[in-house]
Amino acid sequence: MRGLSAFALICIPGFLLSQPPALALQFVGSAACKSCHPAIYERWSKTRMANVVRDPKVHPDAIIPDLSKPDPLVKFTKDDIAFVYGSKWKQRYFTKKGDDYFPLGAQWDITHQVWRAYMVAPNTDWWVPFYPADNMQRPTGPLCDGCHSVNYNIQTKAVTEWNVGCEKCHGPGSVHVKKPAQANIVNPARLDTVQGTNVCIQCHSQGQPLTNPMNGKYYDWPVGFQVGENLKDFWKLEEHKLGDQTFTHFADGTAHKNRMQGNDFVQSVMYEHGVSCFSCHDVHGTDNNADLLKPANVMCLECHGPNSPNGPHVATIEAHTHHPAGSAGNECVGCHMPKVEQTIADVNVRSHTFRFIPPSETDALKIPNSCNICHKDKTSKWAGDELRAWANVSPWRVAN
Repeated sequence: MRGLSAFALICIPGFLLSQPPALALQFVGSAACKSCHPAIYERWSKTRMANVVRDPKVHPDAIIPDLSKPDPLVKFTKDDIAFVYGSKWKQRYFTKKGDDYFPLGAQWDITHQVWRAYMVAPNTDWWVPFYPADNMQRPTGPLCDGCHSVNYNIQTKAVTEWNVGCEKCHGPGSVHVKKPAQANIVNPARLDTVQGTNVCIQCHSQGQPLTNPMNGKYYDWPVGFQVGENLKDFWKLEEHKLGDQTFTHFADGTAHKNRMQGNDFVQSVMYEHGVSCFSCHDVHGTDNNADLLKPANVMCLECHGPNSPNGPHVATIEAHTHHPAGSAGNECVGCHMPKVEQTIADVNVRSHTFRFIPPSETDALKIPNSCNICHKDKTSKWAGDELRAWANVSPWRVAN
């Protein structure tokens, strides 16, 4: 039965397994979840997951910049825009031609409030050689839409719904809606760490499908994967050679660009020890940045309090960070999740290797380091000298 996970095979009652596949497992859309899970649905509906793709005809407020102000990069009008993508760092615009969507040639840099050209350049993403250098010949179906929708069908190009809906993470919900039970829906929190984390990695990673091309097109998302299955049977992470800096990776293997949290995370000590994405995040929505369960330092210190077995092995956090309480330098994520991964222009997102990047790697490998991300007016030599003066750490660990 296509798409039925091992978890589901164990847990779904026998009478459901006896039903024809067309009746047993169908996608029904997030609205079907609302009546039983109203509070969760309400939180999720306000998240960027639920609003990454918006139709400006339905949501006139979706377009952030003022299109009435002329700009030489903007060669389209509001009427040309079928979909708007994004609302935090950048916003991109897509037009519909036939049964496909295509990217328009300008994107809005939300941080700097400026227009920037948009077309994926040569020698960047792996798929570029397989598509003409023309936005109108680069459909979003094979390159984007599998992650920005639920149940994208590569034959019909139809979706159950746009955006990251409930069934993107919980699997087809028809059986569960008909007879609600824990056993007949996938809950990532009840999967093992690898399978549970793969629910997020299916989209938050840079890689390629194992089978490519399909129907004459090259796809940039794991076609056919459903939660609970083995992602490695559908998707391979982007390869990297240590010492080489590429479009996707810094020379140490840290991600070089956004949407690669999975590539980072699977090489971290956190992942090795069974921490999952939802140990820290709640994609149904929270009041904290990045939908964290708690503010960042609170999250980290639950496992890494002073003199805890997990470290830091000092009496206070300030003794570990050498920065005063309340300062940016005393935030765990400042050093262990530095903003080194580019999303647009000089706007970066946080690394998920959880590894302190020393100044020496900036000099040797051209990798932005954890110190000079904040101390932009200082040199890497200054940062190394400062670290050598710290009595509680080995100079070989942090400075050389």
